[in-house]
Amino acid sequence: MEETTYICERCGERVPADACTMVADTILCPDCVDTYTTVCDCCGERLFVSDDHGDENITLCEHCYERHYTNCERCGRVISYSDAYYEDDDEDEPLCYDCLQARLQQATIHDYSYTPRLIFHGERDNERFFGVELEIDGNGKSRKNAGEILNVANEDAQNLYIKSDGSLDCGMELVTHPMTLQYHLEQMPWKNVLRKAVELGYLSHRTTTCGLHVHISRAAFGETEQEQELSIARLLYFVEKFWTELLRFSRRTERQINRWAARYGMKLSPKAVMESAKDSRAGRYTAVNLTNEDTVEIRIFRGTLKYNTLIATLQLVNAICDVALLLSDEELQELSWHGFLDRIREPELIQYLKERNLYKNDPVMYEEDE
Repeated sequence: MEETTYICERCGERVPADACTMVADTILCPDCVDTYTTVCDCCGERLFVSDDHGDENITLCEHCYERHYTNCERCGRVISYSDAYYEDDDEDEPLCYDCLQARLQQATIHDYSYTPRLIFHGERDNERFFGVELEIDGNGKSRKNAGEILNVANEDAQNLYIKSDGSLDCGMELVTHPMTLQYHLEQMPWKNVLRKAVELGYLSHRTTTCGLHVHISRAAFGETEQEQELSIARLLYFVEKFWTELLRFSRRTERQINRWAARYGMKLSPKAVMESAKDSRAGRYTAVNLTNEDTVEIRIFRGTLKYNTLIATLQLVNAICDVALLLSDEELQELSWHGFLDRIREPELIQYLKERNLYKNDPVMYEEDE
């Protein structure tokens, strides 16, 4: 039986049928396959080199490029949609990570009203993300200094941006993207960021102007709006019930609290505290700011450049969230401060509670906050 052959449509050579490859409806011999075609790194389809929609880093067929990829507007590099960044929430101008960093270096300090497209860091198991706003003061609203802090904070990922703040005498506000507590502890380079701020001559605790604000995603408090409201009401009640202890924890003075983080006032139940908060029309300068659509902001804490204090603060907020979610109204009403302490296991938080004479054991020696 005569062997079936085909003619390569690229070079004209006659080749056996089992040696031919069909690429884009074109019959090719093995040599032409090697010379003129490549394989999509995304789906594995073979295509002509001239039809490659990728770049020197990746090979893509047209279908995969259009579904999953775009180009950096600044350098032209092909990037997946999941790796694209957008400044000022402008989805018409995708940027790769390197170009975003370069762009941010040109605008290291943003206006107070600036809100970027948020990047959520950490596993989305229960939607409990914390965003930190840390005010630093005393050595100027310097773009050079801001750039140095950003270089440290964003070396491995886009973690932090910086804004101006009119409440500061001579400083700026460091703002993180939303992060899980685990990400704050293990991947956010807080030690290096705080050390850099100190090296540059900034203060936070040792000022009359600086606060440490923690935003909690509302989605962490329940799947429905009703579930969220019930849990947030218990958070408000906890803050009012243990106001004296939290004031000591915060390192704020009564004058600072009244100006920047006023309380709503203790009521008989979580529901009553929530109703009082809604009726107060107090705005955002409250201990627990409820005016944001997507977050609840705890504003009572004084600023700090001490690592253990910052981490302990996040751990406390996380523990309060646990109480708000896991206890009933009645269980929370019966909870004592020592009962709350029995739930605490984190060494950083226990250390700080001892420093502030808020733990069950004897106080410990410690260094003052910066």
